[in-house]
Amino acid sequence: MKTSIATVCLSGSLAEKLHAAAGAGFDGVEIFEPDLIAAPESPEEIRALAERLGLTLDLYQPMRDVEGVDESAFRDVLRRAEAKFSIMRRLGIDVVLCCSNVGTATIDDDGVSASQLRRLGELAQGYGIRIAFEALAWGRFVDDYRRAWRIVQLADHPAVGVCLDSFHILSRGHDPAAIEQIPGDKIFFLQLADAPALSMDVLSWSRHHRLFPGEGSFDLTAFLAHVVRAGYAGPVSLEVFNDTFRQTAVAQTAVHARRSLRWLEDAVARSLGAEAPVGYAELPSTGSPRSVDFVEIKAEDTSSIEELLATVGFTPRGKHRTKPVTLWTAGEARVVLNEQHARGLSPHLAAIGFAVSDAVALTARAGELGTPFAYRRTYAGEQDLAGAVAPDGTEIFWSSADGGAEPAWAGEFEHGASLRESPIVAVDHVSLGQPWQVIDEAILFFSSVLELPTASSTEVASPLGLVQSRVIQSPDGSIRIPLNVSPPILAGRPAALPQHVAFACDDIVALARAARSRGLEPLRIPQNYYDDLAARFDLDPELLGTLRELDLVYDRDADGEYLHFYTATVGDLFFEFVERSGCYDGFGAGNAPVRLSAQRAGSRAADIVRA
Repeated sequence: MKTSIATVCLSGSLAEKLHAAAGAGFDGVEIFEPDLIAAPESPEEIRALAERLGLTLDLYQPMRDVEGVDESAFRDVLRRAEAKFSIMRRLGIDVVLCCSNVGTATIDDDGVSASQLRRLGELAQGYGIRIAFEALAWGRFVDDYRRAWRIVQLADHPAVGVCLDSFHILSRGHDPAAIEQIPGDKIFFLQLADAPALSMDVLSWSRHHRLFPGEGSFDLTAFLAHVVRAGYAGPVSLEVFNDTFRQTAVAQTAVHARRSLRWLEDAVARSLGAEAPVGYAELPSTGSPRSVDFVEIKAEDTSSIEELLATVGFTPRGKHRTKPVTLWTAGEARVVLNEQHARGLSPHLAAIGFAVSDAVALTARAGELGTPFAYRRTYAGEQDLAGAVAPDGTEIFWSSADGGAEPAWAGEFEHGASLRESPIVAVDHVSLGQPWQVIDEAILFFSSVLELPTASSTEVASPLGLVQSRVIQSPDGSIRIPLNVSPPILAGRPAALPQHVAFACDDIVALARAARSRGLEPLRIPQNYYDDLAARFDLDPELLGTLRELDLVYDRDADGEYLHFYTATVGDLFFEFVERSGCYDGFGAGNAPVRLSAQRAGSRAADIVRA
């Protein structure tokens, strides 16, 4: 699959964009005209740079309002076109994108549009250039690719074909199946973009909220399959207008974009099976991880976390034989405390380990997706865990599950206590705070590398604004990872939206009582919450009294119940303990605003004490 990306997707100068696209592994680029206009380099210099980088220049765009105009206006179209064609020849580009007219004075007559495209094609042919006509979703009259194709058929010129853009087609709800009726050699160019499901005017949606494939709600796998079946063999290009991507580091965004196309290539290859054309290759696949193998907390001094783990019943299983790292376990929940290379760091969640069916295949998959690998020094006789760095900086490790009671790496910890019984059985979920600029990349990272799809999305009120939460979850529910984006006012203050690890329990009341007897001070829940709880749910008075006494919070839906409590925040981290009954699959989202307010109150009280 030949890949391309529009320079409008990336930040920086045109030269910087070309370097980033080449570095990420793209085969070519579309030149967005404003990028060329602002560039200090001549068209010849841009062409030479692309050649040195191994990039083809695949498309020049856009030319606007070229059809459906009166004769006087069309003479100006030809004048503009001739100037553009001259520049394209200097660049060595042979396809130009021409958008359907959006002007109010447009003539609604397919014959007029076809005649003018034919004349434009005749001019273009003299320069060795082809016209790719695109139906804009907000075109004055031509806003449907099927009508654009009818006009191209009427134009009946070898230099006039169509450009298909997934956003313009899918945002309007048009059925892409008719793409297969267009001869592949008349599809002159293909542009792809995903997008979230939004209710807003299509122009604003397009200009600010497009996403890379795999990050939105469009079925791009089916869309591209239609294009492939039509016989299109040209570049598969990304054209993504997004305010965030135009601000983030150009090299990182380019890698992110290339990963999205590799993920899509795999999805289309699997969808088409034997029909998949040469060049569409599947990725190695292991399926979603089986379970959370461990969570790692890193700090210069982890003693505060050790004390907290001891109060809730974790067992210290010893110190690593070569590193300043300790292991604590309860049931199948394993917490690694790491003080290596942690000078000046307060406690925070540094890594998550997963048990997978085939670690070697997952490593190969991550490599093909251009994922940055995590590095840990490993000595002779120690298990070498493969890993990658998630967009937020969290390290993700994996190892093959062998069905044993404990993973092999746990044997590297020595002189620990015997495992004691505990109501804690496993890790229930891991909640990661995300910088606003990486949330879309994080969604793609988990879905493409780890094959963990997005299960739900919600917004939670905090004292300082809305927290957006997107849940990554394996089909069987064994892996749950809420990704939370804090309000802009909290940007740069990671402790304001701390990470947390939730542990599943089989008797949360017993756990809460035992932890208190060992000195645990849980997060205090206001009494107003329990008054409201009594009004919302018809709870047994004895249960309600227990909830009040132990600072437990409660939720219920048609599938089951959810009891949980929180610890105070230590550094940038807190723990949650949960008990699910029935088939409850949520996270007690209605309780999150109470928790966030209680955490903020605790943080402000601590600030006053320190002052």
